Amino acid sequence: MVTQSGKPAPDTTRRSERSRRAIYDAALALVAEIGYTKTTIEGIAARAGVGKQTIYRWWGSKADVLLEAFLDLSEQAARDAGASDREPYVIPDTGDLAADIKAVLRATVDQLTDPRFEAPSRALAAEGVVNEQVGREFTAKLMEPSIQLYVDRLRSAQEAGQVRADLDPRIALEFFISPLAQRWLQYTGPISYEYTDALVDYALHGLAPR
Repeated sequence: MVTQSGKPAPDTTRRSERSRRAIYDAALALVAEIGYTKTTIEGIAARAGVGKQTIYRWWGSKADVLLEAFLDLSEQAARDAGASDREPYVIPDTGDLAADIKAVLRATVDQLTDPRFEAPSRALAAEGVVNEQVGREFTAKLMEPSIQLYVDRLRSAQEAGQVRADLDPRIALEFFISPLAQRWLQYTGPISYEYTDALVDYALHGLAPR
């Protein structure tokens, strides 16, 4: 589009995308620097160089802003890892269930200890405990897709006769991810590759002597 002066009209789509990206970056940076409690819509707007009305036009609260910013960050990480919309990430099936689950949990350890992810992850998890709507959205938009990856891999293992046929994958996957989440959230111990490898061995082989 060209204005009456003959100059190209401003590209509002591009401008909006720049503003949205600046708001994402500002929200993630502030939560990492000063914590979720001290982060405000006004602070995000000032950091992003936009008016707070711009933020309220797109989001209803700082939790909404942070959740969307974190989802965007996660999508970027997935793209960097080689995933795409046409070929979404799946847990590889090499025929060795233990090795496949260990590999994914090691990648999870890397993400949980990455400063870019840790602060917003903790903030959203904590807010989700006291804010049911945030908790449900965090679970539906971020956790559920990851959970489904484990379900699919365990079902594949069932079909191959590697685990019990009557096993409920959604219960079984909790042996892997729930202890890791609790240790990370409550600082009950260090999280490491050795720890998640042990979780897989204990889950697949039980506690009784072999």
